Amino acid sequence: MVSKLIAEFIGTLWLVLGGCGSAVLAANFPDVGIGLTGVSLAFGLAVLSMAYALGPISGGHFNPAVSCGLWAAGRFPANQVAPYIVAQVAGAVAGAAILFVIASGKAGFDVSAGFAANGYGEHSPGKYSLASALVTEVVMTFGFLVVILGAIHRRAPVEFAGIAIGLALTLIHLVSIPVTNTSVNPARSTGPALFVGDWALGQLWLFWVAPIAGALLAGWVSRTLRKLLHAELEPAVDGGES
Repeated sequence: MVSKLIAEFIGTLWLVLGGCGSAVLAANFPDVGIGLTGVSLAFGLAVLSMAYALGPISGGHFNPAVSCGLWAAGRFPANQVAPYIVAQVAGAVAGAAILFVIASGKAGFDVSAGFAANGYGEHSPGKYSLASALVTEVVMTFGFLVVILGAIHRRAPVEFAGIAIGLALTLIHLVSIPVTNTSVNPARSTGPALFVGDWALGQLWLFWVAPIAGALLAGWVSRTLRKLLHAELEPAVDGGES
C-alpha cells in the first residue's frame, strides 16, 4: 500500500508541475509561447507519461475524481479511496510548491494573477458563469471517466490505455480551459488554490463537487451497462449450451 501511495503522490506532483507549469511558465512566453493548445497537450502528456511510469504500481489515478469513479464502477476498493485522495492532494500541493519556487524567481511575478488556479465568473478565463462552470466540470469529468473505464476494460487493448486517457485529457482541456481553466481533478485545483488564496480558495468547492459528481455518475453508468450487457449475453450462452 505504501508503494501505491508514493506512486500517486509522485504522479499527481508531476501532473500539477507539468500541466500548471506549462500554463504559468510557458503559455504566454514572448514570441514562442505554447498557448492554449500547448497547455492542453502538457496536461495530457503528464498523465500519459505517468500512466506508463507508475500505473503498474498504483493504477495511475492521480486524481480524487478518478479514484471515486473507479470505486463507483466497482473497480476500486472503498478502503483505499481516502488514502489515495490524501496522497494525491499532497502530491498536488508539492507540485504547486515547486512551481511557486520556480515562478517566483522572475521579477514581477504575482501569484494573485491566477497561478493556473481554476475559477468561474470574474475568475473564469472567458468570464463564464457558475452554472457554465458546473456543467462543464461535471460533463467533462463524466467523459473522462467513461474513457478511463473503457480503456482499462479487460476486452480493450490495455497496453494503449495510457494513450487514450492522455489524449482524452488533452481534448478536455482544449474545450474547457476558457470556461474554468479546466479542473476535472480536485487535487490539481487544490494545489494552486492554496498559493493563490483569496478567491481561489473561495471557489475551490466547485472543483471538488463537480468533478466527483461527474465521476460517480460515470462509475454508476458503467456498472449498470455491465449488468445489462451480462443480462443480454446470458440467454445467448444458455441457448448455445442447450
